[in-house]
Amino acid sequence: MQFIRKFCHPIFDSFEFLPSVGASGGVITIWKSYLFTGHLVYSNDFGISVEFSSNHGTHDWILTNIYGPCTLSGKQLFLNWLKNIDMPEEVEWIFLGDFNLLRSPSDRNRPGGDINEMLVFNEAISVLGVVELPLMDRKFTWSNKQFPPLLERLDWFFTSIS
Repeated sequence: MQFIRKFCHPIFDSFEFLPSVGASGGVITIWKSYLFTGHLVYSNDFGISVEFSSNHGTHDWILTNIYGPCTLSGKQLFLNWLKNIDMPEEVEWIFLGDFNLLRSPSDRNRPGGDINEMLVFNEAISVLGVVELPLMDRKFTWSNKQFPPLLERLDWFFTSIS
């Protein structure tokens, strides 16, 4: 809690996290306990899922916070796990995060990217039957901070149809 208080307003008083491994990875989901009750329902090397219930109604949903691996073998394991998630259609589900994957060549400001990875990622999204939530007012979410910069969209937001 002491670390969270360094960057969050004190009203954010509940959290679940997956620690980083070395200098990469790690996710945290933080919420206001007076608005929502949350509990961890799933955790693995790629992310955490927290089920939320509104304290002011009967609304429940699951939020999955993702950190996708950067290595080729890690991406293959991640994509296999992703496309095999069995989330019932009636569950209200949002999953989001740093997937470290592109969906199309236009997700970069320069030519390149692994077309096969893009195809497998899009196949996994299709199998899940989810809808992408649009990114507003920017095209890319990552930069290599070089000159000239390589810019890519690696962060994605999806929701179930329900």
